[in-house]
Amino acid sequence: MRRSAPTLTLCLALTGLAACTAADTQAPPAPGGLTAQAGSATSVHVMWDAAADGDGVSGYQVFRAGELVRELPAEKTMVDVTGLAPQTAYAFTVRARDAAGNVSAAGPAVEATTPAAKAEDRSAPTAPATTTGRATGPRSAQLTWTAAADDTGVTAYDVHQGGVRIHTAGPGETSTTLTGLQPDTVYTFTVRARDGGDNASPDGPAVDVTTPPAAGGGPGTAPSGFTATASPGTVTLSWTAPDTGRETSDYELHLNGRLMTTVQFGAGAVPVGRVEHRLTVTEPAGTVWRIKLRARLPDGNWGAFSAEREVTLAP
Repeated sequence: MRRSAPTLTLCLALTGLAACTAADTQAPPAPGGLTAQAGSATSVHVMWDAAADGDGVSGYQVFRAGELVRELPAEKTMVDVTGLAPQTAYAFTVRARDAAGNVSAAGPAVEATTPAAKAEDRSAPTAPATTTGRATGPRSAQLTWTAAADDTGVTAYDVHQGGVRIHTAGPGETSTTLTGLQPDTVYTFTVRARDGGDNASPDGPAVDVTTPPAAGGGPGTAPSGFTATASPGTVTLSWTAPDTGRETSDYELHLNGRLMTTVQFGAGAVPVGRVEHRLTVTEPAGTVWRIKLRARLPDGNWGAFSAEREVTLAP
């Protein structure tokens, strides 16, 4: 009769006492919300919901027909699987992995079929003409856009935020729900259309969506009405300070995703209502800036970011 293997333990001698911790053998739960959407004749975009903070997930494994094709860190919840054949159906599953090497079961498989290849398709689709959005909760939002046109047919719509693609919707869709957002945060979304040749349209109109604070989180902390206007030698920023109950004297400015500088208004000079600040420009004309800011709160922490604005430096 076969005996079961003993449970492995880790014992440490601490000041004369033995401390024993059972090895982690508990696998994380399977990822949920799995979707797959053909992005071109040779690629499929696979997405899933992020694991909960308490699940201890350190990465994900993506399988095609049971074969491992990609491994990703925990912060990545989407991937483009490339090198596929046109007009072919593919099934995908995703497993979660924790730091101890335990791997979850696979959730239900999802299928996507790649479209036919289009010879020498070099014409990009038109950009979606309109985009609207609204928050549907502290961590979710709904986007709606106008359908784009293409000479060979649109195969996907890509949602971008902060210059990064965060979601892909199917060719017949003009609306989608985004999840995994942060409460009390302003997001600036754009939508691009893509065809079977992987040609992408320009961005459609940007839309700002502000998620409400979570329950018990108090008033919003993001500066509102943020604008950035370029003129020769300067960029003028304007915004309305958040209502924190006190004057807001310190702001962090972030340029292209990195901290640029901290703006401090001295005693007696803190603006009331609309705030305006001018930046001196030394970069060449035509340089593109993506800029956003956040305020220091009365408790010393930094609040939520404003909307991000893209501005092209003037000659």
